Amino acid sequence: MTLSSGRRPWPPRTGRRRTAPVAAAMAAVFLAVGPSSAAGPVSPGHPSPLGIGDPLFPQLGNPGYDVTAYDIAFAYHRQDRPLDAVTTIDARATAPLRTVNLDFAQGVVESVRVDGARARFATAGEDLVITPSAPLRKGAAFRITVRHTSDPQSGTNGGWVRTSDGLAMANQANAAHRVFPCNDHPADKARFTFRITAPKSLTVVAGGLPGQRVRKGPRTTWTYRLAHPMATELAQVSIGRSAVPRRTGPHGLPVRDVVPAADRARLEKWLARTPGQLAWMEKKAGRYPFETYGVLIAHATTGFELETQTLSLFERDLFTSGRLPRWYIESIMVHELAHQWFGDSVSPRRWSDLWLNEGHATWYEALYADERGKASLERRMRKAYGQSDAWRAEGGPPAAPEAADPGQPIGIFRPVVYDGSALVLYALRQRIGRAAFERLERQWVLRHRDGVASTADFVRLASTVAGRDLSGFLHPWLYGRKTPPMPGHADWKQTDKETTKGAALPGARAGRHAVRYAVPWAVKPG
Repeated sequence: MTLSSGRRPWPPRTGRRRTAPVAAAMAAVFLAVGPSSAAGPVSPGHPSPLGIGDPLFPQLGNPGYDVTAYDIAFAYHRQDRPLDAVTTIDARATAPLRTVNLDFAQGVVESVRVDGARARFATAGEDLVITPSAPLRKGAAFRITVRHTSDPQSGTNGGWVRTSDGLAMANQANAAHRVFPCNDHPADKARFTFRITAPKSLTVVAGGLPGQRVRKGPRTTWTYRLAHPMATELAQVSIGRSAVPRRTGPHGLPVRDVVPAADRARLEKWLARTPGQLAWMEKKAGRYPFETYGVLIAHATTGFELETQTLSLFERDLFTSGRLPRWYIESIMVHELAHQWFGDSVSPRRWSDLWLNEGHATWYEALYADERGKASLERRMRKAYGQSDAWRAEGGPPAAPEAADPGQPIGIFRPVVYDGSALVLYALRQRIGRAAFERLERQWVLRHRDGVASTADFVRLASTVAGRDLSGFLHPWLYGRKTPPMPGHADWKQTDKETTKGAALPGARAGRHAVRYAVPWAVKPG
């Protein structure tokens, strides 16, 4: 993620199967949003919210099963009306289950079926608690079908984003369950199919590649499938009056972008940069890990950019405001592109492993600017080093960040997970050398492709590649409250305050993790 008008928090903000048509009118139970409790046993008579105990979002995710596929059908009417929806979930039980909890809030549930049979359901906090007609045995494959609505008027906590002419999604970090029922944690990745019905005057694009498109009267149903598993927070659906320019990337990769139709010509110079950026990232991290890529430029105000899988979300204002130099905008495009390897293909096992996403995306963003002679990587890292202790005091060390304030879920996207975590990678490169570091990067994304990985996994692989145990070196960098000395730069000191001379940029950003801030390093304009 990149925080808008300023990328990362600087300063941080305060505060697969076909489904039946969805019924037009959905009566029944409102899913109330309320406090959840820690994971515990569930009694069918007393439904309880569960969670998998993530340190930053303990109520997210649910134990006892693994989702293998989502098939999600939306029927769109207008921006200000709930979408009718059917979410079909294929899963496998990893424990005996009398009840199954799904994360879901901000919608109305009409009915639930488990393997075709009607199932009882109730709400508990932000969980939908389902009681199948018969308990599920460990190892059993099962299918849940939920008929529900999906409400785009969700306020500021993520989920649907209202654009000038339709909708898009911004589900990071914990908002996918405000859009559809799911196991809303990146540790449980699954295949996705989207089927979206909308007025024929609108264009619908989702992550993945297009399938069948069927027009019936005044409405069209669009189908998209992702070829690789995806975390729920990375789902993307765009509905609006859009143009979809297409081009070809490395190795014949299909590249498709989604932009407001009226802005197509104006935005072309930015869209044309993507194939070259893909080629640059492939030289650094290996072959692009998915079946397609592109940028979704939304006429909306989000406050961030976001690495939704195969279709990264950007605010239109980033490209049209004229406030930022071209090289800087391109580096933010690279930030979100880098996430396709670091964060999307290789997802965090826990949200505390977020530094692996943001630190790497920031690293390649900075490296891209450095190699083009626009902003010195060393100068940026020295600046980050000077502020690192202050960032750690404010938000915790890179691999043990503090939880966000209540009601501010993107508050976890603080400076320490951006430049503070890229600083860890810089220190590691200083310690093991450029060649070993570059081998590590490529092996990391290859070894964990389409999976999840943790900080401990990274330390182990770094040690293997370096040929020596690096845990003693990396532990203080990742978990220490104070920043260790920088290898090769004994003169680098903590400053705890802005000291950059020269022109500061008024707004910068970085993935769906962007927070408004001025660029903290001296740069060459243009």
